[in-house]
Amino acid sequence: MATSVSELDDDIVRSMSIGAVFSDFVGKIYSIDFHRKDDLLVTASEDDSVRLYDIANAKLLKTTYHKKHGTDQICFTHHPSSVICSSRYNLESTGESLRYLSMYDNRCLRYFKGHKQRVVSLCMSPINDSFMSGSLDHNVRLWDLRVNACQGILHVRGRPTVAYDQQGLVFAVAMEGGAIKLFDSRSYDKGPFDTFLVGGDTAEVCDIKFSNDGKSMLLSTTNNHIYVLDAYGGDKRCGFSLEPSHGTSMEATFTPDGKYVLAGSGGGTMHAWSIDMKNEVACWSSHIGVPWCLKWAPRRAMFAAASTVLTFWIPNNESKLKAEYAGTDAEAGPHPHPLLH
Repeated sequence: MATSVSELDDDIVRSMSIGAVFSDFVGKIYSIDFHRKDDLLVTASEDDSVRLYDIANAKLLKTTYHKKHGTDQICFTHHPSSVICSSRYNLESTGESLRYLSMYDNRCLRYFKGHKQRVVSLCMSPINDSFMSGSLDHNVRLWDLRVNACQGILHVRGRPTVAYDQQGLVFAVAMEGGAIKLFDSRSYDKGPFDTFLVGGDTAEVCDIKFSNDGKSMLLSTTNNHIYVLDAYGGDKRCGFSLEPSHGTSMEATFTPDGKYVLAGSGGGTMHAWSIDMKNEVACWSSHIGVPWCLKWAPRRAMFAAASTVLTFWIPNNESKLKAEYAGTDAEAGPHPHPLLH
């Protein structure tokens, strides 16, 4: 019987272990995303591939290649076989910085032109067809899947990072100097309704996530700190430091119940902390080097970690594969073992 997300406690979090390994990527996995409602995961990687996985059965469903534009940041739309993917190539010449892709028949449904440099943050609204992108060109752009034209632009200082809250009513934009600005998604043109500063830390925020209940905000910074803030007042609930990752931004993730935070570390380890107790609950070897992509599945006791290899982690009593992956067997390919039933 699969462990329910509502049953998570210190022991279950501590028991998480590798349930499946997919090692047939060539180069780095840049980003991963879970579908909100379906048991699906999508990856974008250095080999210009987009890959779709069934997470319930640890099975690769589809691989598409995008040699003209490349792949970088990726997120699901509401449709289980459609994704938004940012481009790595020809940005200045084509302006085609974002594509709306159908994995079902491998075609581009729409190009979104505007950003002149790499998109470093991408987020889909949980309630409608809006999405946001933040780019190294110092612009945050707001889009609608149904329309080619950009719907709005926010000019920011530094490297922007964007996130919607889980209700889609508020979005956050992080910018230079550790400032987090909160906007009403229905009237963002009026400017931010609140601004938080991560106390004393002026490093750039490279990732923002809201907890499912909307009460907490998770920030990862370029100097290897992670912070949990009160999403209403901006007060710091807790903060943790990680080993340096030598130029690679690390991703952190909430568990769906908002009680725990997980993050990778530059030493190739992963850590879990209790937010309420402010203590470390678990520390694991990632078995795959530095895990720069890390996300917990929305509706399962499962998380995915990725470097140049993708791993699915599940509670130990459900693991069908006791894999100690040393990261040296490039020919291993996927090990699609059923995970959860």
